[in-house]
Amino acid sequence: MKTLRSIAMTALGVLMIAILAGKPETAQASLANAADLSAVLEQQDQRYGEDSVQCVRNWSLYAEYYRQRNYEMAYEPWKYMFESCPLATLNIYIHGANIIKHFYNTETDPARREAWVDTLMMVYDQRIEMFGEEGRVLGRKAADLYQLQPSAVQELYDLCERSIELEGMNAGADVLLINFQSTIRLADAALLEQETILEAYDRATNIIEYNLEHNPGDARFYNPAKNNIRAMFEPYATCDNLAAVYGPRFESNPEDVELLERITSILDNAGCTNEELFYETTKKLHEIQPEGESAFLMGRLENNRESYRDAIRYYQQAVDLFVEENEEAYIDRIFRASWLMAEISFRQLRDLPQARRYARQAHQINPTDGRPLLLIGEMYAESANECGDDDVTKKAAFWTAVDKFEEAQNIAEEEAVRERAEQLASTFRQYFPNNEEIFFHGYTVGETFRVECWINRTTRIRAR
Repeated sequence: MKTLRSIAMTALGVLMIAILAGKPETAQASLANAADLSAVLEQQDQRYGEDSVQCVRNWSLYAEYYRQRNYEMAYEPWKYMFESCPLATLNIYIHGANIIKHFYNTETDPARREAWVDTLMMVYDQRIEMFGEEGRVLGRKAADLYQLQPSAVQELYDLCERSIELEGMNAGADVLLINFQSTIRLADAALLEQETILEAYDRATNIIEYNLEHNPGDARFYNPAKNNIRAMFEPYATCDNLAAVYGPRFESNPEDVELLERITSILDNAGCTNEELFYETTKKLHEIQPEGESAFLMGRLENNRESYRDAIRYYQQAVDLFVEENEEAYIDRIFRASWLMAEISFRQLRDLPQARRYARQAHQINPTDGRPLLLIGEMYAESANECGDDDVTKKAAFWTAVDKFEEAQNIAEEEAVRERAEQLASTFRQYFPNNEEIFFHGYTVGETFRVECWINRTTRIRAR
């Protein structure tokens, strides 16, 4: 081992040579390198192999050539540092990767190009051995291997798996993307179970969502990865596959809120909302964390299952929760829930008084929508034969129906609703009694008339 004095003298010699050669910039760089080296060597002399003088000399040479991007001249002194002074500086490996990739890109012989790839992988392996950070460095190694040798699927998969295992939520976006692509290719080749694709997607999605929430500055990396992974996953995202993977997990941890949110989100994104698993997990999640949106969703699910009374119960709960959470912010959802309760009560349960109550509730929430009034008008028209006992009184309900259609036409903001109201009014005017029927039963056109039964409304007598 050379003494520190000899090392300093060698560095000074390099400096003098540069000055005599008329290269002041090189001399300045050499002086800076020598000063840095001396400071480092005083503390960690053992890091520089058997000949520290040669380490100093080659460090100065490779660093200067690298700065000039003269990678051909930088290679030999860099190689000496890599082989003989592996602990001298982390830059041996950072710069070394760039030097090796330069030679790979300029090489035309396939065998030699492959050899450069092997050398690059060796650089990463030695970096881990000397400076640690295995998970992060394996991610860089995988990214470079993917660029230079994308056909090395198994090696890419193994590198990324280990990197993700070590880095956890800090796994890089590019590592997640390479890992998922490799997983698919291996599974398609029957070298991995198809279930592995679903597990890899689940893991990648969790890590990406975590980073989008906690590291918004990295969204430019994680958002493209998210979109690409989702696109690759789409052909494999069958409802049967998803249910096969997540069903047992739900059964094992039915109270795990994070798991429930993940399952419902994945099934929803995959269009699997008709699956029993989606129903069960959504229902359990709502039981644990009841919110307006979850109650609204449960109402929709129960309606799809033709459990109409349960659907109304959940929609009413949604209205109550939305009012409690922030009535103004959720006014559209409150209207929608009230409207759907009216629709279900009328179309499915045939409970017309209840349907009218919900329709009126919806109309109070949004007096300019018009659709609740159309619904009430339809209910009145359907009740015509039940609300009278002669040719006039059995048609009296049509007067009240047209009243509602005309009211809707006058207040509706949407042109489509106004047009529908006009169409319905025109249709049901044809069912009014004629003048002879009105006169025969002792009534007069223009008089007020009280329509009985559940309608219980006062209207005006009109002839068709």
